[in-house]
Amino acid sequence: MPRSRINGNFIDKTFSIIANILLRIIPTTSGEKEAFTYYRDGMSAQSEGNYAEALQNYYEAMRLEIDPYDRSYILYNIGLIHTSNGEHTKALEYYFRALERNPFLPQAFNNMAVICHYRGEQAIRQGDSEIAEAWFDQAAEYWKQAIALTPGNYIEAQNWLKITRRFE
Repeated sequence: MPRSRINGNFIDKTFSIIANILLRIIPTTSGEKEAFTYYRDGMSAQSEGNYAEALQNYYEAMRLEIDPYDRSYILYNIGLIHTSNGEHTKALEYYFRALERNPFLPQAFNNMAVICHYRGEQAIRQGDSEIAEAWFDQAAEYWKQAIALTPGNYIEAQNWLKITRRFE
């Protein structure tokens, strides 16, 4: 049974009903409809913490989806799962791939910055201030890109950039 039919909460059920109506109304190919169904099921599984199931759905959606913009969101969500699992190198790879297809994803830049900042903090704990500064500089570049796309967001990042004198 598709995940969209077993969602338990009201918001998921409402979203599924609206999505099904839109899929019937909007002129799309059967492949696009199937890709969206896998994407929707992936988001549902991800929101419940079922990351393995979510990844399976996202990989299937990637196999079917041809639109670069839609693929960027699938790749971004795969990156989120790898971030949640502590697989930062894989996460960065998927965020990069998402941005190749859609350079207007400030959340991908933000998540990349957070990973770089975390790695900088790890380097400090290991006593390597030179490596830490390189990671922090990279985090700053990603946060600047996220802020340029959405100036009113990422206030903590803006403050960090100002405090560390990395904001130009």
